[in-house]
Amino acid sequence: MNVYRLLADTVVVIHLAYVAFVVLGLLAILLGWLLNWRWVRNFWFRVIHFAMIGVVVLEALVGMMCPLTDWEAALREKAGETIQQGTFLGRLASNILFVDIPPKTLTWIYCLFGLAVLITLFCIPPRRLRGNKSKS
Repeated sequence: MNVYRLLADTVVVIHLAYVAFVVLGLLAILLGWLLNWRWVRNFWFRVIHFAMIGVVVLEALVGMMCPLTDWEAALREKAGETIQQGTFLGRLASNILFVDIPPKTLTWIYCLFGLAVLITLFCIPPRRLRGNKSKS
């Protein structure tokens, strides 16, 4: 098996996992708020979730191509293939990730999604970290 093909498939699956974490994370936060799940108020989960969508929004606003997309394309080129010639897993992940939407529309979608995540930070705030208060 071509190592570049395997690496390209790995990158596209990581990319899909990234997107899934951001999208499903917001859904989990909203559902968790309704069902009173404590874990959705975890400080680190919420900070990481916000940072991940923040990166996507910033990339979109400056017109930057996602580094994972670039990386996958470079690996596919080194493998001597296009995504259509890739493995089933690579094609599946790519078909889920990449939809035919104009870039400006995607930027709006990313920004609105980022705003929704920001709003949840204020409306459904994470628990504060407890400091280690050692007694002297």
